[in-house]
Amino acid sequence: MLALRTAGRLSGRIPRRPRTNPSSASARVSCARTYATDLSGTANVTSVEKLVLDTIKANGPISYATYMQLCLSHPTEGYYMKSSNAVFGASGDFITSPEISQVFGELVGVWLLSQYISLAQTREIRLVELGPGRGTLMDDILRTLSQLSNTRTSLMHVHLVETSPSLRAIQAKKLQPWIDNLGLQIHWHDSIDDIPASEEVFTMLVAHEFFDALPIHVIEKTHQGWQEVLISSTPDPVAKRILRPSDIAASPPSLEHQSSPTLLLDKSTSFAPSSSPSRPRLRPVISPTPSPISTLLGSSSPRFQALPIGARIEVSAAGFQIARKVGEMIGGHSTHDAKSRRTGSALIVDYGANKTVGNSFRAFKDHKIVDPFLLPGQCDLTANVDFAYVKEAMVGTATAHGPLTQHAFLTNMGLNMRLEALVRAAPTEGRKQALQSAARRLVDLTGMGKEYQFLGITGGAHDKETDVWPFTEEEVG
Repeated sequence: MLALRTAGRLSGRIPRRPRTNPSSASARVSCARTYATDLSGTANVTSVEKLVLDTIKANGPISYATYMQLCLSHPTEGYYMKSSNAVFGASGDFITSPEISQVFGELVGVWLLSQYISLAQTREIRLVELGPGRGTLMDDILRTLSQLSNTRTSLMHVHLVETSPSLRAIQAKKLQPWIDNLGLQIHWHDSIDDIPASEEVFTMLVAHEFFDALPIHVIEKTHQGWQEVLISSTPDPVAKRILRPSDIAASPPSLEHQSSPTLLLDKSTSFAPSSSPSRPRLRPVISPTPSPISTLLGSSSPRFQALPIGARIEVSAAGFQIARKVGEMIGGHSTHDAKSRRTGSALIVDYGANKTVGNSFRAFKDHKIVDPFLLPGQCDLTANVDFAYVKEAMVGTATAHGPLTQHAFLTNMGLNMRLEALVRAAPTEGRKQALQSAARRLVDLTGMGKEYQFLGITGGAHDKETDVWPFTEEEVG
């Protein structure tokens, strides 16, 4: 199951900015239910949608987590598993920060290098990336680390968590020069659990736009407790259905047989029930009673317990488990010596906030936000990251710093200085303008610069946040 949770690139998404609207990138979070394009013109049921509908028909409504796993990670039909899906870049469905400017990856590399120099510069290095996409970020990090002779000789292994065969092939081609020039050994894994534990090496880990696409559960606090919001099929308004009292009495307590429409229908949905091709065939419903998983997730953070009746939140159990594993990998397992626990450093970069998240589940297609229930398996699915939940998962293993906005991180790490050097070396005026435009987009406070957050992780449970630049109290606060 965990392999499914980490399948494919699993990266978060920001739409490629249309040239006519330089600020549209910021729209992706604020309009989770205002869709930028209409995909309703297709009447065909996708392969994943048929699987989802058949599953619901046989077993009843499914969780958002199951829906995301089927849509993104189905072995043959999942969004990330099909080589025919372009996914990244101008010809795909979204573009990521490393694809916009090399400066992004270089500054990530500089931060990781600074932690290595200050803590463990005599130890062997291994690089780990969760969801490496096309390998662009790892390529930029390797170029940065290779500039120093001691890191060049210490860097021996790269571990990539990636299950998509097509993306693995792209990554291998991208990183082949480093295999040839540095003699690097590159290992691919289906799950972070498959990476061997080692406190003898210094681990540099990066997870860029990874946590946002991990499966989520949607739960709502009611007077009965925490109840799970599930996904069911949309009833056909023209189909004849006659229920006799004996049928209802003999039926199991599934959502499809509940008599109260206020219990069934998602109160925040704007989808009218219809099986027309112009409408989604799926809809949110709420379970009639608390379930073991909804109760467990609702009690998994003291912050959730303090929420009022009616609160609806998105919780990623997979994200919590993987964050815990990251903490153990970076902080180590030794308890007798604080220094022995400083076995690495990591950066988690994603969009979200340092608080509970609700109503952020959405899909991307052709660089636009679309209905997440239309064209299952052919669109990317994503949800904002609750960074406070990620930090709670790491308690007792490693120290989390931040989160800090992308604008603050990149600016304080020297973006302007690096940009000036690149502009001076640019061969043409057009290239200079392209470099400047890309850098501005990364730190734009109306878009990527504000919505994306950096979370730093260092080994040692007794470190202080103010010890690690640029995650100072002044910047983070």
